[in-house]
Amino acid sequence: MNMTRMAAVLAVTMTAAAPAVAQSLHFPMLNYRTGPFGPNGMAFADGYQDYLTLINERDGGIGGVPIRMTECETAYNTERGVECYQGIRGDSPLVIQPLSTGITYQLIPRTMEDQVPMHTMGYGRTSAVNGEVFNWTFNYPGTYWDGASVIINYLLEENDGSLEGKKIVLLYHNSAYGREPIPTLTRLAEHHGYELITIGVDSPGQEQGNQWLQIRRERPDYVTMWGWGVMNAVAIQEAANIRFPMENFIGVWWSGSEQDVRPAGAGAHGYKSLAMHGTGRDYPIYDDIQEYVIDRGLAAGTGDEVGTVLYSRGMYASMLAVEAAKKAQEIHGVEEITPAMMRDGMANLVITEELMEELGLPGFGPAFEVTCQNHGGTGEAMIQQWDAESGTWSLITDWIAPNRDLIMEMVMEDSLAYAAENNIEPQCLERSGG
Repeated sequence: MNMTRMAAVLAVTMTAAAPAVAQSLHFPMLNYRTGPFGPNGMAFADGYQDYLTLINERDGGIGGVPIRMTECETAYNTERGVECYQGIRGDSPLVIQPLSTGITYQLIPRTMEDQVPMHTMGYGRTSAVNGEVFNWTFNYPGTYWDGASVIINYLLEENDGSLEGKKIVLLYHNSAYGREPIPTLTRLAEHHGYELITIGVDSPGQEQGNQWLQIRRERPDYVTMWGWGVMNAVAIQEAANIRFPMENFIGVWWSGSEQDVRPAGAGAHGYKSLAMHGTGRDYPIYDDIQEYVIDRGLAAGTGDEVGTVLYSRGMYASMLAVEAAKKAQEIHGVEEITPAMMRDGMANLVITEELMEELGLPGFGPAFEVTCQNHGGTGEAMIQQWDAESGTWSLITDWIAPNRDLIMEMVMEDSLAYAAENNIEPQCLERSGG
């Protein structure tokens, strides 16, 4: 055999023997496990990661392609969140989940330009509901404006359909997040005749003495809260200190976790919050997480947060991402999807009650269908109440719908103003991934 032929044979042999390049689906995690918001962020991150681990361990990935997870610590800091995004944007991230309204606002134009989809589940810029303007941003199954309207609709039901003359305080985290519901509550006040008093709390929210002195002076009928992290626990303790009736204190879904109420002990009994999904371990999915993740020593955390509100929310966000990836694979007929293909999956996502049951989450979240004109889902939420004696949340209502006509009117006003400011021609994207 001459040297040329030998070299050719050797080359073929080496090619055949070389291992195939392993493909994967990149799901980055912009988490925060440190700082004053760490306890809340950690529980969410654990739920998000454990579900992805379950899909790898039980199903071999999505459509046979394993999930690759990366994590970047933002400490709930907007600048660090942007730095995290810059570090992963070139690594085919299928979906960005910032878990921060401040980071979301900064990443909206960047993800649009880079054509990377972003999911801000129940937070972020509400007017991103309009997919004709915000093609790459999704906020299903509900938004802050939905949440504000649901609270008012609940209070209307509690007051025989009238809030005329009532006084309602909004205690809010003094950030883009906390200010998000103010326009909705203001318009609803004009419509329903209640007085709205807005009281800001500077981050992180450990000092609230003056705010609660003002609340005691104002003697409101209700206090609603848009807080996060340590602010929530401090507010609930302060409310208990002034003997404000807890059944009249209602937080948004980010102000209704075990981390928020446990520090106040018995004083938190009766506190209420919005719930965008069920909680507790009474869902078949948690049996699978126990078997395939926790029992195998693969849990992201210690396992003691499984079934709590924020762990469940992280798991829910992860589940919706996986289902969108499956939809993208179905649409494009390939398993190794790109970020642009993932956007198509998110833009055509349909969550039915039957699907939720198949996933081991019967009744856990609302059924919804994403469309170009509605990236935000139905906006429905429930009310949950804390029982300090049993240490559990109980759902005390069924799903409550928001005032969708008013909210969509506001969405169009804000989103079209954003489009004009940024020279965006509103339009529905065709299939962008292929």
